[in-house]
Amino acid sequence: MKERIQELISQIQNLEVNSAEELENLRIKYLSKKGEISALFGEFRNVAPEDKKEIGVCINQLKEQALLKFQQLKEQFDAAKELAEREDLTRTPDPTALGTRHPLSLVKEEIIDIFSRIGFTVEEGPEVEDDRHVFGMLNFAPEHPARDMQDTFFVEKQEGVQSPDDILLRTHTSSVQTRVMTTQQPPIRVLCPGRVYRNEAISARAHCFFHQVEGLYIDKNVSFADLRQTLLYFAKEMFGADTKIRLRPSYFPFTEPSAEMDISCNICGGKGCGFCKQTGWVEILGCGMVDPNVLESCGIDSKQYTGYAFGMGVERITNLKYRVKDLRLFSENDVRFLQQFESC
Repeated sequence: MKERIQELISQIQNLEVNSAEELENLRIKYLSKKGEISALFGEFRNVAPEDKKEIGVCINQLKEQALLKFQQLKEQFDAAKELAEREDLTRTPDPTALGTRHPLSLVKEEIIDIFSRIGFTVEEGPEVEDDRHVFGMLNFAPEHPARDMQDTFFVEKQEGVQSPDDILLRTHTSSVQTRVMTTQQPPIRVLCPGRVYRNEAISARAHCFFHQVEGLYIDKNVSFADLRQTLLYFAKEMFGADTKIRLRPSYFPFTEPSAEMDISCNICGGKGCGFCKQTGWVEILGCGMVDPNVLESCGIDSKQYTGYAFGMGVERITNLKYRVKDLRLFSENDVRFLQQFESC
């Protein structure tokens, strides 16, 4: 019997189980009323009187070790189960799904990243501005249509009088450029992203608010060729190495000469399709050399410094990149629309 006890002690000490169910089956095998240890107590009556003390101690030690071993294994499984069932406070509560980055944010950050590689830094300014920074310092004539109530949201406006102190929602982020030019000395190389507002009817092609990214570079000997090469670099980085650009003469009050830039249609490759109206070209931004009057109004010597500026609508670039045809989708927060950008 003594050899049998030692054999059971060895078996119990070396027990390895992979599930709570397996542990329960082994507990029944060794510790139940019909188990191995109970059977030893049944055989104990047949032990010789002179051996009963020694054998009794061995059986009790076996039972204690078995109880301790099974208790340890049970605690291990209980701890693992509790850990598996414990609530993860970092997870979003069901059934709310994790959000995605907005397509406008994705494109805006990509634009910023492209220009940051060639030395542009980001500057931001207030959305509620005064007439001086939005229009006056940018060479807008008092009778310019953009000053009309039909185009601009005025917060405070003197009745019947055009004042540089009128308060309005900025119509372009060029107001940030005027603030930079009045507080910094050249060389200046900044990118100005932000939301802007215009009093327009909301449709698939227009909205009363949208987003812009404008750039400004002022230094000695800056030329139109520098502007063209910068924009060509941007177009190739954003739309692909095969992208071509063309510059068409245009007019903006704060640049002279001014141009609008088209890129070869990234859908048909410039061959002509419905998206580019069979022209092979798609307009994406306006640009030009900073008008000397703007430099002087901001306290920069126009005889010593020149510069260029450009501005693009983030929605326009997003339309081209992701082929979104309706501007209203960007502000409606339709989860079905936003979920399409989960992998971006």
